[in-house]
Amino acid sequence: MAFRDECAQLGAVLRTLDDGDLDRPTGCPPWTVRELLAHVRTGVGRLTGMLAAPAPPRAEVDAADYFGAAKFTPSVDADRVADARREAAALPGRDVLAADFDRAWRATDAAVRAQPPGRLVRTRHGDAMTLADFLTTRVVEVGVHGLDLAAALGRTPWLTPTAAEVVAGLLTGGREIPAGLAWDRLTLVERLAGRSPLTEPERALLAAAGFRRLLFAG
Repeated sequence: MAFRDECAQLGAVLRTLDDGDLDRPTGCPPWTVRELLAHVRTGVGRLTGMLAAPAPPRAEVDAADYFGAAKFTPSVDADRVADARREAAALPGRDVLAADFDRAWRATDAAVRAQPPGRLVRTRHGDAMTLADFLTTRVVEVGVHGLDLAAALGRTPWLTPTAAEVVAGLLTGGREIPAGLAWDRLTLVERLAGRSPLTEPERALLAAAGFRRLLFAG
């Protein structure tokens, strides 16, 4: 539900953009909006290939562990940047980009629905995970990069309630936010995903509560 909701919302926003919007810089340099969208489109489409491959024998990584330092080494980052730029160049216009994004996430959604409970997958990084955990990382990908896109476009963040619940649950490990932090889910995601700065008192409260910051960049 969260994956479908957040992808559908991003697709609706995408169809309102013009070429000037697509060429704006983002807070994920050196990507433009167009290139960041190409990166997200690739991310939502990965599961179709993964589900066509044999399942690994056991899960070794969960959704939180997926966001580790190995995903953000200089060489992996360089490949990620180059791939997005190349894919963006192949999908230059808004209508083509919107249609391709729509096809990618809907194909993933259909493939996921066809799987038995407990299905395991192996990521392109070699992680053996449950399908449910990897799908959680896709919700994080679309939701958090949606915040990046909203900031680049000067728009109000459109994080959907179902995606906010999934992302917040991952970031908190399912624990309660300390009482001294009067955050709604959007603020929580922005702060804990590094999309808005933490104050020193906020950092102290999170540290005292034993919260682990996930890694979303090198």
